[in-house]
Amino acid sequence: MVDPSLNSVSEPVAAEPTCRPRRRPSRADVLAIGAYVLLGVFVCLNYWVDVQNRVSSHLPTDHSWFEWLFSHGAYSVRHLENPLFTERQNAPDGVNMMANTSLLGVTLPLAPLTMLLGPQVMYALYLGGALAATAGTSYWMLSRHLVRSRAAAFVGGAFLGFAPGIVHHANGQPNFVSNFLLPLIVVRVFRLGEPGRWRRNGIVLGLLVAYQIFINEEMLLLTALGCLVVVIAYAILRPARTRAVAGTFAAALGVGGGLALLLTAYPIWFQFNGPQSYRGLQGGVFHSWGEDLAAFVTFARDTVAGDEAVEKTIGLTEQNSWFGWPLVLLSLVALVLLVRRSFIARILAVLVVVFTVASIGPKVRINGVVTETDGPWAYISEDLPLVEMMMPTRMALVVTAALGVLLALAWDAVAGNGRPPVPAPRSGDDTADTAGPRRRWLRPVGYAAVALAVLPLFPRPLPAQPVDPPPHFITAGGWRPYVPQGRTLVPVPIPSNVHGLPTLRWSALTQHAFPVPGGYFIGPNELGEGVFGAPNRPTSTLVYATMDKGAVPALTDENRRQAVEDLRFWRASVVVLGAHPREAVLRELMTALIGPPQRVDDVWLWDVRPLVG
Repeated sequence: MVDPSLNSVSEPVAAEPTCRPRRRPSRADVLAIGAYVLLGVFVCLNYWVDVQNRVSSHLPTDHSWFEWLFSHGAYSVRHLENPLFTERQNAPDGVNMMANTSLLGVTLPLAPLTMLLGPQVMYALYLGGALAATAGTSYWMLSRHLVRSRAAAFVGGAFLGFAPGIVHHANGQPNFVSNFLLPLIVVRVFRLGEPGRWRRNGIVLGLLVAYQIFINEEMLLLTALGCLVVVIAYAILRPARTRAVAGTFAAALGVGGGLALLLTAYPIWFQFNGPQSYRGLQGGVFHSWGEDLAAFVTFARDTVAGDEAVEKTIGLTEQNSWFGWPLVLLSLVALVLLVRRSFIARILAVLVVVFTVASIGPKVRINGVVTETDGPWAYISEDLPLVEMMMPTRMALVVTAALGVLLALAWDAVAGNGRPPVPAPRSGDDTADTAGPRRRWLRPVGYAAVALAVLPLFPRPLPAQPVDPPPHFITAGGWRPYVPQGRTLVPVPIPSNVHGLPTLRWSALTQHAFPVPGGYFIGPNELGEGVFGAPNRPTSTLVYATMDKGAVPALTDENRRQAVEDLRFWRASVVVLGAHPREAVLRELMTALIGPPQRVDDVWLWDVRPLVG
C-alpha cells in the first residue's frame, strides 16, 4: 500500500519518481561498485594470506560448516542427489539441510566453481563478494528510488553492506551477509500499489522471495517484519492514499505470495516434516539472547575504533547493533531535523523505535548486567512457532537497515537535494546577506558530521587462525581401499559442534568423498526437539571425555562391547586418527577399545570390517 511516488526525501511528494532508473550505469555507479568490491577483498584479507589453511578466529566451527556446505552443493550437483537431505554427515541418520542453514541458493549455482577451486577458496571468494553485492544492491535501491545524490547512495550502500552487525556475522556466517536480494525485495514490496502493474510486480516479488528462502529464511522474516511495520505506519499516516491503493496492493501481494508458496511448498514441508526434522530448539536457547542497551553506543570489535576487551563485559550475545556513540548521536539529530519535512524519515523513526525495543529480549541488559526489568520478549512464549527459533538481538539488524537509509537521506539533504535547511532569502529580506554564507557553512559541517560518525566503523580485516590440513592419507585418497560403498570412515575425534573441527574438514575438503558419523548441525533428539549435533553414543562420549581430561579412563568389557555396537551403528569400515594435540591418549583409548592400529601413511588406522561384519 506504499505510494510508489514516495521517492523524495522532502514534502510535498512529487507526482512522478524523482529518480528514474537508468538503463546504463554511470561512471559514479561503476566507481561505487568497484569500491565495494575492494572493501570486500580487504575484509577477507587475512583468509587470502593462506586461504587453504585458515579459518575464522571467532567462529571456526561455523566457518568449517560453511566450507562443508559449499562441498555439499558441489556433491549434490555432481551426483544429482536431493540437496535437501544428506547422509554424508551424521551417518547413517543424515541431516535435513532445509532444517539447517544450508545456503542452497548459493552453493548449488556455484557448484562448478567449488569443484574447480575447492571449498576454502569459494568460501573466501563468496564472503567478500556477498558483502560487496549487498552494498551494491543497496546503492541501487537508494540511488534509483530514494536519493538524488550518488554520493549519498554510496554512503548508505556502504553502511548497509558493511555495517558492524553485518561484518560481525562475516566471522563464519556468510548467510547473514548474503543480503543482496533484500533491497530488491523491499523495492518490489513498496511498488505493489502501482496501478496497472500488480501482476508483474507480484510475480517478481514472488520469485525474489522464493530465492531468498534458499539463502536465509531468518533475514527474509526480519525483512517481512520491517515491511509490515512500514505498511502499518503508512496506513496510519496516509489513510486516504492507503484506501486508494489497497486493492492493487492486495492483488499483487496475493500473486507474489502464491507464487513463492508454489515454488517453495515442498522444501518448506520437507524442512518441518522431512527426515531429521525437529520442532523448536531444546530449552528455547535463543529466546534470552537480547541486545545489551550499551551495545548500541559501543564500537564493534571488528571496526577500527573497536576493542576486543569490551566483549568481556557486553559481548555475551551477538554484535548486531554496536553502532558507536557518534552514529547514534548523528542519527538522533538527523531524525529531529528531517522527520518534520520528510515522510520517509518519519517511517524510519518508527522502524528504529519498534525494532530497538524488539531487540532487547526478555530482560533488559545494560553494560553486561541483566536487570529485573522485563523486556518485550518476556511476554512472548518461547514455544511460539517460528519465534522459538529467533534471537531477539537480531531484530537490531532492521535498525541497521533503517540507519543506512537515514545516512543516505541525511547526506542527500546536506547536498541540497532535499528541502533546503535554511529558507532561501526573499528580495528585500534583511537576512539575504547572511543566509547564503550560512548555507555554505552547513554543507561542509554536515558532510563532516556524517564522516565522523561512519569512519570509526570502517571494518578491519576479519581475524583468522591457522588450522591443520587433513592428513595426506585423506587428501591423496589412501582411504579408498578401506571404505567400500555404503560404509563410513570414522575420524577420531568424531565431529561435533564442540570437538572434531579438523576432522569435519576432512569431509569438506574432499568434497564429501566419504560419509562420516557425527557432525556440526541441528537435528532432533529422542523427543523431536532440535539439538546441536548428533546425540552422543557411548564411544563418542568416551572420546570427548578423554580429550577433555587428557587421560584414558578405566575401561570395562562393557565399554568395548558398546564400541563395537557403535561402529556397527555407524556402518564403519575404518577408524582413522591423524595428527592431533591429544593424539597419544586418543590412540591409547582406541587401542584399548578395538585393538592395535596400523600406521598407514601419516595416520593411525583401525580396519574394523572384521570386527563389525
